Amino acid sequence: MHSTSTAVHRIPHTDLPPTPPTSTSTSTSPNATTTTPPATPRLAALRQTLATTPNPLTDTFARTHTYLRLSLTERCNLRCTYCMPASGVPLSPPPSLLSTPELLELSSLFVAAGVTKIRLTGGEPTVRRDVIPLIASLGAMRPQGLAEIGMTSNGVLLGAGGGRRLRAATEAGLTGLNLSLDTMVPAKFEFVTRRQGLGNVLACIEAALGMGFGLGDAGEGGVGGAGKGHVGRAGKKLKVNVVVMAGVNDDEILDFVEFTRARPLEVRFIEYMPFDGNAWASKKMFPYAAMLDTIKARYPDFAPTATQLPHDTAKTWQVPGYAGRVGFITSMTENFCGTCNRLRITGDGSIKVCLFGNEEVSLRDLMREYRGRDEEVGAGSEERRAEMAQRLMEVVGAAVGRKREGHKPAEELRRDTGRPMILIDKRPSPRLAVPLHLLPSPAHHSFLGVRPYSSSSKPPPSPTPSPPQPTQPSPTVLPHLTPSGTAHMIPITSKAATHRRATAVGRVHFTTPHPAALIRANTLKKGDALAVARIAAVMAVKRTPELVVLCHPLMVSGVAVDVELFGAEGAEGGRSGGVTEGEGMAEGGSIVVKGEGADGQGDKGHGGVYIKATVECQGPTGVEMEALTAVTVAALNVVDMVKGVDRGAWIGGVRVVEKVGGKSGGWREGVKIEDGEEERQ
Repeated sequence: MHSTSTAVHRIPHTDLPPTPPTSTSTSTSPNATTTTPPATPRLAALRQTLATTPNPLTDTFARTHTYLRLSLTERCNLRCTYCMPASGVPLSPPPSLLSTPELLELSSLFVAAGVTKIRLTGGEPTVRRDVIPLIASLGAMRPQGLAEIGMTSNGVLLGAGGGRRLRAATEAGLTGLNLSLDTMVPAKFEFVTRRQGLGNVLACIEAALGMGFGLGDAGEGGVGGAGKGHVGRAGKKLKVNVVVMAGVNDDEILDFVEFTRARPLEVRFIEYMPFDGNAWASKKMFPYAAMLDTIKARYPDFAPTATQLPHDTAKTWQVPGYAGRVGFITSMTENFCGTCNRLRITGDGSIKVCLFGNEEVSLRDLMREYRGRDEEVGAGSEERRAEMAQRLMEVVGAAVGRKREGHKPAEELRRDTGRPMILIDKRPSPRLAVPLHLLPSPAHHSFLGVRPYSSSSKPPPSPTPSPPQPTQPSPTVLPHLTPSGTAHMIPITSKAATHRRATAVGRVHFTTPHPAALIRANTLKKGDALAVARIAAVMAVKRTPELVVLCHPLMVSGVAVDVELFGAEGAEGGRSGGVTEGEGMAEGGSIVVKGEGADGQGDKGHGGVYIKATVECQGPTGVEMEALTAVTVAALNVVDMVKGVDRGAWIGGVRVVEKVGGKSGGWREGVKIEDGEEERQ
């Protein structure tokens, strides 16, 4: 196997300032008289240290970092195509992640050092069970200088139940909400996120407006009465983040602009950014200039707003008379690195000074030299805590001091292998890249034109030259993966077309006697279960490339399906049958598998339905997937037909039992077929 090493660079603690000697010289006695506001000895000691050392939050380019983003979890209830694989990501063991006391410990240190704004991120922060108490605990830091507590969320959980969780978070102290919403088209939302939930997100927006969230400005509500009924209170900000992807949602830009007509919120269009695994390509990015052209064609008087704050990530514009405004986050074409004031703490406790940077240093490991993971905030002696605080701030200062003036250009970033977006909150580990190049090519700006599989035989670009792909699968090599771990459709243009055949079998097992009796009498309310299953199997064969995304479309020449009852009392002579589509099924295409036929050998329950599908074609690749899909879909249809009388019906034993043709030859139930003779493999 070609090994892939992570590109995230850990700064060794030996490169950081030396550990101060263990002493109490920097601590302040609890009985000391001071003219500063009342504080714990720990805070007093920290203030004394910070007063005599350079600001750890200021870098070599005179940028002072007052904005901290805390990742609360690596989990998410969506699977956005540009962020994470459909199957999710490997989850870290809980001990490797920051506990709530550790998050609060670090937050208090950063606030004491000058951070005025904290944003909670993920993953999806609302899947963390204690997110509301955490917000309340952060709110208790306002007297120390924390002015804003924000959250970036997909809104699915916040919008459920009329916004109950959002109201609780607001009452706990939430002052800013950024909601991710890339489309307002239900089918497209499900495509982009691989989940449902658009209704909840839209409900969350309306609930937030009703709770006083808005632009956060005094005098919201637009001009001429626009936005009546949605007047946001100053200081509570609501923003909707839209990642614009060419060919996916760029046709909704004007819809989102119109969304601001009566709503005092900010819709922010974000240029598609490259992260490890999201198969970024310049053709997928819809740049800032193109967004402006699109909007100005409909709204000629669209203009920049008068207020552009120094550290704003978005360039804000507005349609005159509209209650809301539009922002553009132009990280790729016009970066704002020169005014960046943001730091990130990942879920595993590393400080990340740039979203696109690969250098990280662990604060968690250093902190755990002084305190246990689950110890309460403030636990331990004042001397040890003062020393811990000083060392942590020295580490932070060293990391901030290494921050570059700006990130690399997009085309260079795409070749980096840092954390994927969803893993910004966890430590990278060897993993497969997300095969998002299988998702739509933006050649046509239409969602309906999207193809769910790749039609290209060219593998995606690799950071290093790829060695030749093996021609034969082996126990340690998956032929659908490049050496860099990226999935692709195997090229078959050089393969000769030969006769191919595959047979798969499977069973639906009943847990009550009712389904078999009703099927035998053909009195199921939904109709003839066996006939429906046979037809479904044939249809499934034709749709296999759409369901198995790396499967090649083939010109199938024949499909034979057998569906019959087995094992139930009176099954002998019961209903069974087959359906054949196409001509020329090869002789010997029907096989008998021990214990799998209508005699029901091996089944001691209430019987079930046995399914066998044989598929053949004249083509360059095999039809095993088509046969398996036929059996699986037929079985699903049987379960659907009988679920009213048997909730426990289950599917089992789905497998390929015969394969004929191709370079590797044929086999049947573990026995190789060669020149008419059988040879044990």
